[in-house]
Amino acid sequence: MTEKKYRTYPEAFKLEALALLKSSGKSTGQLEKDLGITPGLLMKWRHRYQVVQPTAAPAKLEPSDLQAAKAEIHRLQRQLAEVTEEREILKKAVNIFSRTSS
Repeated sequence: MTEKKYRTYPEAFKLEALALLKSSGKSTGQLEKDLGITPGLLMKWRHRYQVVQPTAAPAKLEPSDLQAAKAEIHRLQRQLAEVTEEREILKKAVNIFSRTSS
């Protein structure tokens, strides 16, 4: 079975596409056709990224607030699973060492 190869776009292309979406009066679908990208991709980028323009520096893409919150939740869930596993191991160790030898 062959794996699907997804096309990746450079950050500069995404920035330019999001800027065009904001400034041109075109619809999202028409802009996607003009740029030759798959339908719905421009809206995904719009929800996924926010354009950050620091002073005296070129604009760059950063995760949107929603994506950043999802990443933080995922990190905390991994940390919780690790701490829960450690606690279970400690419980077993306490149980083993607290047994009285007969």
